[in-house]
Amino acid sequence: MSGFPHQLEQRSTAEALCDALAERLEDQLRARRCGDRPLGLATGRTMEPLYAALVRRLHGWRTDELAALKACWSSFNLDEYRGLAASDPRSYRRFMAEQLGGPLQIPDAALRLPDGSAADGDGAAAAYGAALARCGGIGVQLLGLGSNGHVGFNEPPCEADLPCRVVSLSSATRQQNAGMFGGDPAAVPSSAITLGLREILAAEEIHLVVTGAAKAAILRRLLAATQPDPQLPASWLLRHSRVWLWADAQALSPP
Repeated sequence: MSGFPHQLEQRSTAEALCDALAERLEDQLRARRCGDRPLGLATGRTMEPLYAALVRRLHGWRTDELAALKACWSSFNLDEYRGLAASDPRSYRRFMAEQLGGPLQIPDAALRLPDGSAADGDGAAAAYGAALARCGGIGVQLLGLGSNGHVGFNEPPCEADLPCRVVSLSSATRQQNAGMFGGDPAAVPSSAITLGLREILAAEEIHLVVTGAAKAAILRRLLAATQPDPQLPASWLLRHSRVWLWADAQALSPP
């Protein structure tokens, strides 16, 4: 294998990076037609400036163009916490409503997330994976990179054939995500529903977005990978032929 990634898009700042990626996404959205494979969306602080940049661009479209896009919108988010109501301000559904759904007035039914409040988590995960399969799988997938190398909530160790499922969140992930929970890792839900590497690797193309000095160490580890390693879930992206890494100068900084 040639190493990761197949395409590197480097920008000096996170703001410049998000604007460049938003421009690419805008071009792809302009070419979308009803029935195309759905978008694969991600959450988290890395995605906030990206969605803001995309919303600004789409608000520049003609009214009829934007209406046609919303009428054909279809997306699946990677994951959702278990045990949080959809209205909970810390849920990923609320995040997507605030960052993308509300500003663009996308119907809730078209902006899909796992049902983290379902009593039967395994059943909800199976239903979500089946719904994605009925839509043909992901077209363009956005990913962030966890501090322990996870993508979605696929925690290490993780194999490439694992499907959408309920997962236990590691202490590292709960620490990383504590900001939305008053800074208390113990308040972060201990489990989530996530699309698996099976669904992620079946996407037509993948864009991994990594910004900030806090991600530099794990990004260096990923860039050094020459073959997939279950202890570094993001390294399974080596198996995909259409992966772009979008990284700012801080994320690519030397040790």
